[in-house]
Amino acid sequence: MSLLVMGTVALDNVKTPSGLRRDLLGGSATHFAMSASLLTKVHLVAVIGKDFPERHIRFLTKKGIDITSLIVKEGTTFRWEGEYKKEDLNTALTRATQLGVLEGYIPEVAVHQRNTPFVFLANFDPDIQMKLLDRMRKSKFVGLDSMNLWIELKKKSLLKLIRRVDLFVANEGEAKALSGESNLVKAAKYLRRLGPKFIMIKKGEHGVLFYSDSFKFSFPAYPVEQVVDPTGAGDTFAGGVMGYLSQASTTNEQTIKKAILYGTTLASFNVEGFGMAKTAYLTLKDVHQRMNELKKFISV
Repeated sequence: MSLLVMGTVALDNVKTPSGLRRDLLGGSATHFAMSASLLTKVHLVAVIGKDFPERHIRFLTKKGIDITSLIVKEGTTFRWEGEYKKEDLNTALTRATQLGVLEGYIPEVAVHQRNTPFVFLANFDPDIQMKLLDRMRKSKFVGLDSMNLWIELKKKSLLKLIRRVDLFVANEGEAKALSGESNLVKAAKYLRRLGPKFIMIKKGEHGVLFYSDSFKFSFPAYPVEQVVDPTGAGDTFAGGVMGYLSQASTTNEQTIKKAILYGTTLASFNVEGFGMAKTAYLTLKDVHQRMNELKKFISV
């Protein structure tokens, strides 16, 4: 099995209590692909500008990610500048955003990728996410992520898209904003009624809540001693989840739980370094070792 992801490929400037880094390789699709590629073949659909460093393209290729549908256009690559304060490392303060080539972007998918059975729509404009989904021919399982911006500006489009997916991934704030519920269980029930069979609500350092009609559970996060940079942690989590599900080829309770273990473990590595400093060079041996430690926090 293989997995296709569409989202942003970006250049990030990030400031945290641990320091400042500029022109980091980032973006929702990139963080997702870096994680998922440890577990399955990943096809990346995105757009970059002429200014995108060649070293980053070589790096993505070296990681085995199919970049056939990573389109290079005239203009500048999407750039994001954010800051995290010591008192709240779960929330990014956006200091600047330069859309660049994202403006007017329509996803292009190579013919050989259109039959990819597992699809993930990483954070992006829901109208563009819908265009991508319309181009796919044999999607077996579709996952979706979004953000508060789209809930506020394009709620109607987002609700239409949600009805077409199997898995909806949201953080606490997004789940509450979309559902109007302050209780996360009630929020999950509301989101389930919108259409997706599976709901995953990310709770940052407090783990994840999973909800479906058949089973539900909550897992803690791996206890990281020092959070350096949380950017991309949610995308990394989703990459681990979808990466495992695509190679498991089933979505029963056992595989969902194991998928979340992978996602949680990979996200814990992500926050320990700036950008992809930690996830870029991970091996499955590293992941399995930490995942076994995480299991000890869950088992009774």
